[in-house]
Amino acid sequence: MGSQSFLGFLLVIFFLMMVGFLSGSSQAYQFHVGGRDGWVLNPSENYTIWAQKNRFQVNDTLFFKYKKGSNSVLVVIKDDYYSCNIKKPIRSLTDGDSIFKFDRSGPFYFISGNADYCNKGQRLIIVVLAVRPKPQPAPVPVPQSPSPVAAPPSSSPPHLPPSPVESPSDSPTDPSAPEPASGHSSGGFTGLGGLVLGSSIMMGMMFGLA
Repeated sequence: MGSQSFLGFLLVIFFLMMVGFLSGSSQAYQFHVGGRDGWVLNPSENYTIWAQKNRFQVNDTLFFKYKKGSNSVLVVIKDDYYSCNIKKPIRSLTDGDSIFKFDRSGPFYFISGNADYCNKGQRLIIVVLAVRPKPQPAPVPVPQSPSPVAAPPSSSPPHLPPSPVESPSDSPTDPSAPEPASGHSSGGFTGLGGLVLGSSIMMGMMFGLA
């Protein structure tokens, strides 16, 4: 019982770990722009290289850490990104600890609110991966009614007329069977008996005359 209880305990722990892993993998992730340096002019890792090393999905967030009042983050269109135009941003982040959430897939353009910083390289492009639709279950084919199958031909042998019964005279003679006695043999036996009988009568007549 002790080993079974311990095994059950391990199974429960494994199950909880799997649930936590699956739930954690489905949650959004927050990326710290610039790492420990934050949103600065010259980070230890170039913003472009940093963005290429990561994969961004819908509902992920970017965290911008910077000094409030001296810098800011502007979300702009593509043309304003390359021209460092800070006059008409899509969105402006100025609180010093700014969080931006990706609400769609595709490219996002970020520049510093200081045009001079932007021209010196403080800008960032993020490409969010497209959302993959959940696979739909394959339609179940509707079974078709089977077509009627012709009955196979009967396997019984064809009807044949009865064979004629052979008469005894038509049956072949067995060569090993004894042959019946011929008429000559029976006739010879009858003649011999008559000769003996005649001789007896004549002898009786001779003895009577004497």
